[in-house]
Amino acid sequence: MKYISHLQKDKRLATILGEEVHQLVLHKNIPLRLISSIMSQQLSTKVAAVIFKRFLEIFNGEEPSPQQILDTPLEILRAIGLSNNKVRYIQNVAAFCIEHAITDTKLLAMSNEEIIDLLVQIKGVGQWTVEMLLMFSLGREDVFAVDDLGIQQGMQRLYNLDTTNKKLLKAQMLELSQQWKPYRSYACLHIWKWKDDK
Repeated sequence: MKYISHLQKDKRLATILGEEVHQLVLHKNIPLRLISSIMSQQLSTKVAAVIFKRFLEIFNGEEPSPQQILDTPLEILRAIGLSNNKVRYIQNVAAFCIEHAITDTKLLAMSNEEIIDLLVQIKGVGQWTVEMLLMFSLGREDVFAVDDLGIQQGMQRLYNLDTTNKKLLKAQMLELSQQWKPYRSYACLHIWKWKDDK
């Protein structure tokens, strides 16, 4: 992968790249991927997968449209293990996607910044959630999740950064990440893996 040779120019980052090559994949039905990411917030991957499976079972294993989600009674969504807040946020996403005619085609034609600006208008959707969507559903190669705790901890360890001042830490992280452009998503993937392996 051509991103490897580019990221190796950063001598510190080069020490953790290892043999594994990451690939980003474009998924279909982006509105549903956003709903899935809201469901999985603050849950382990295993629990999130169980809840999403139950969610699809409501619709006979098919991926529902935003309208089908809105038409599903709150009690049914609550019964699969979702909190009241998460049900509301999921309904917010579905309603927003209908109101703004959000489709895969529309999102694919937009820049990362445009997608972030559009989707953070939804109550319950923050910038971090959209950044994860950009990376893991839209397959965007140049996303830097500066607010991600794992990236902060990984970079703090790798570059020996001072974490006492959060604002300064983020500024230093953003500065360091400039040299990874246009492959910052891959740098994040390697930092996450390295941190988890450690």
